[in-house]
Amino acid sequence: MPPGISVPLSRDQITTARVQQLNHLNEIAQSRGQSLAQMAIAWLLKDPGITRDLAGVRNVEQLKDNLQAMHNLPFEKTELGNIRSTLSTVL
Repeated sequence: MPPGISVPLSRDQITTARVQQLNHLNEIAQSRGQSLAQMAIAWLLKDPGITRDLAGVRNVEQLKDNLQAMHNLPFEKTELGNIRSTLSTVL
């Protein structure tokens, strides 16, 4: 599958460790005043190598929520380190 294409997790991929990882990422997002989805969009947009981010939405409310990511794009070094550390956890 090409990079950036996501698919839903299967039941066997939803482990306690993965839930803990997502909870930690959500805590980082909350401390930034963002939802996890907003932080994920900001994370993608911080990389100059990414020229576009196609985020599919199901409704207008989800679109509005995604657009809120634009209000807090910069990351502090500690946030980046915490996110990278969390993502590097082998599940």
